[in-house]
Amino acid sequence: MSFLAGWVSNIIIFVLLATVIDMLLPNSALQKYAKMVIGLLLIAIIITPILGLFNKDFDEILSVATSEFQDQKKKDLGNLTEMKKKEIQATQGAYILKQMAVDLQAEVEEELMVDYNMKISSIDVGVKNEEEPSADDLQNITISLEKAEGKEDSGIEAVAKVDINAEKLSSSNDANLDAVKRFLATSWSVDEEIIEIAGERK
Repeated sequence: MSFLAGWVSNIIIFVLLATVIDMLLPNSALQKYAKMVIGLLLIAIIITPILGLFNKDFDEILSVATSEFQDQKKKDLGNLTEMKKKEIQATQGAYILKQMAVDLQAEVEEELMVDYNMKISSIDVGVKNEEEPSADDLQNITISLEKAEGKEDSGIEAVAKVDINAEKLSSSNDANLDAVKRFLATSWSVDEEIIEIAGERK
C-alpha cells in the first residue's frame, strides 16, 4: 500500500512541477519540445513500477516455479507408486490365499474320501494380513462338504423297513462333522476353533 501511495505522490509532484515549468517557459518553439520531454518523463514515471516488476531476478522465479513443479511431480509419482504397490500386493495376496486353499484341500482330499466318504466342495481361507498372507496367520477356514460318490454294490439287496428318527440322524451327522473337524485340524496343524463347516450346528 505504501508503494502505491509513493507512486501516486510522485506522479502528482511531477505534474505540478511540469505545470510550473510550462508556465515559466516563454511562448516559443522551445516550449513545444519542452512539453514533449515533460510528457515522456511523465510516461516514464507512470510505467516505472511496472518495469520494476520485470527487473526481478527471473532465474530465481523460474527456479522456484521449477522446484514447486518437481516437488508436485515427485509427490504424484510417489502416490501413484504406492497405489500400484498396494494393487500388486492385493493381487499377490489373493493368489496366495487361493493357492493356500488348494493346497489345504489337496492335503486331506484322499483320506477324507476314504475314511469319511466325503469331499470338500468349496474352501475359503481367511488370514490376519491379506496383503502378505502366510500359513502362520490363518484366522479361519470355512469349508463345504458333500458326500463322495462311492462304489455302488453290484448286487441288489432287499429293501428292509426303514424307521427314521430325525433326532438320532441329526446327532449322528453332528458327531460325524465333529470327527471330520478333528481330522482336518490334526492334518492342517491348526486349532479346531478356526475351522467352520457349512451346515454344522453351533
